[in-house]
Amino acid sequence: MRVVACVVLAMGCSGSVGNHDDNPDATNGGDGQHGDAPDFSSTGGPYFTSPMFWNRDVSSAAKASYSNATISALRAAGGWGNSDTFQIDFTITVLGADNSTPMRSFTKTADFYSPDCDFMQMPVPQTGSVEGETGYACTHDGDCHLLVFQKDSGMLYEMWRANITSSTFYGGCLAAWNTHTAYTDSLRGDQCTSADAAGYPISPLLFTADEVKAGSIDHAIRFILPNDRVKRGFVRPATHGTSTTGGTNAPAYGVHLRLRADYPIESLPSEGAKVVARALQKYGMYHADGGQIALTAASDRYTTAKWSGLLGPQDLSALNVEDFEVIDHGGMIPLTLDCVR
Repeated sequence: MRVVACVVLAMGCSGSVGNHDDNPDATNGGDGQHGDAPDFSSTGGPYFTSPMFWNRDVSSAAKASYSNATISALRAAGGWGNSDTFQIDFTITVLGADNSTPMRSFTKTADFYSPDCDFMQMPVPQTGSVEGETGYACTHDGDCHLLVFQKDSGMLYEMWRANITSSTFYGGCLAAWNTHTAYTDSLRGDQCTSADAAGYPISPLLFTADEVKAGSIDHAIRFILPNDRVKRGFVRPATHGTSTTGGTNAPAYGVHLRLRADYPIESLPSEGAKVVARALQKYGMYHADGGQIALTAASDRYTTAKWSGLLGPQDLSALNVEDFEVIDHGGMIPLTLDCVR
């Protein structure tokens, strides 16, 4: 059973067949009048009250001894996905909930596997959407992430492959995070996945239009790569990976890249792009999943600021893999797919 689940994961949860680029120019604008906007204010950083790995300033950290070899291998494999274009995905929405939001049970699908995933009720706001869709129905066979932050309880619910049609809620892998907990290096469990193949939460690594408009992103950012450019195994902070096929010097799941300090940020085409680039220099970006669109922003459906006129999907396309360095997070951890929680 575990082997079957991992085959599904390698093809789906990693995003290798997910429709990350179904609508790469979409900004998911909405009227924001539904009371579902997430309030992620905290003392430690987005959502979590204790500082986590995404809060670490790595602007002065030494690059890894193998950085040049890893970057060269990534270049030789084709660079970023999407024809080697460093593009931004705006299709993931984070919904807000409170204690009055209805809790719903879901029916497991083949995309739910134990013990990695959590089988419990989760809050589902009356109005909302899954990744890449205008509502809760997963109609385009994408990753269909459903992300809900319930601030009253401090719980962050993240589900991969959610599909809610009429009164039926079908659910893939649900990862429930207690944002009041200071997680150890093994997060929810070593060799365990989450709603992302790397095993860590998605929402805190998304940057928002409100952050960019304010001029500062104070955390690291989520990024993804095609699975043929990533080697099997993972490095911290990841707790999991997939059946990837990259070569010996390829990056591993969880690799932490930082934009070079000497990159000419003022040459970028928009103020929004410059804000993102400065965050990439200070906090970097963590590899989280497989797919084609490199960088992930939150949709502006429930934010005050909107992406239109602030940041476009191609505004960072000048960034090449050679403009980044690898930050060392310790040795490679072999992928056994034997989740322990």
